[in-house]
Amino acid sequence: MALKDELKKRGPFESVEQEAALSILRTSDLIENRFARLLRAHGLTRSQYNVLRILRGEGKPMPCLEVANRMIQVAPAITRVVDQLLGLELIVKTQSDTDRRVFLIELTPAAKRQLKSVDAPVLELHSALLSSVPKKDLKSLIAILERVRDGIVDN
Repeated sequence: MALKDELKKRGPFESVEQEAALSILRTSDLIENRFARLLRAHGLTRSQYNVLRILRGEGKPMPCLEVANRMIQVAPAITRVVDQLLGLELIVKTQSDTDRRVFLIELTPAAKRQLKSVDAPVLELHSALLSSVPKKDLKSLIAILERVRDGIVDN
C-alpha cells in the first residue's frame, strides 16, 4: 500500500525526498514495534537486547561508552540501561584496572542463556517481516540505506 493511502493523506507529499524519508520512518516504526513486542515477551527492551548482543559479539568485557557507541539506536542514557541489566543480573560491572574512570561490563551466564533463547525467534521475525521482498531487492535496499547513512553528517 502506498504511504499516502496508508496515512490517509489527502494531498501529495511536498517532495519525493519527504515521501521517502517518511516511508523509512513509518517502516522503521512498524519493524521496531514488532521487535519490541518479541523482546518484551523475553523480558527485555530493545536497548537492553542491543547491549547484550554487543557484549556477546565482542566476547570480552567492554567499556560502557564503547558499547553505547556501537548501539543501533543511540542510547543517551546508557547508564540507565546498564543499571537495568545489572538489576536483572544479566551483566556484571567492574572498574578498569588501568583507568579508574572506566567501567567494564560483561555478560553473566544467565544473559548468555537468555540471548540463546531469543536467537531463533529474532531470526524468524527478521525473515517474516521481509519475506515479501526478494533477496536481490533486499541487497539493493541495504546499499541504498548505506548511501543515505553515509550522506548524513553529524552536527
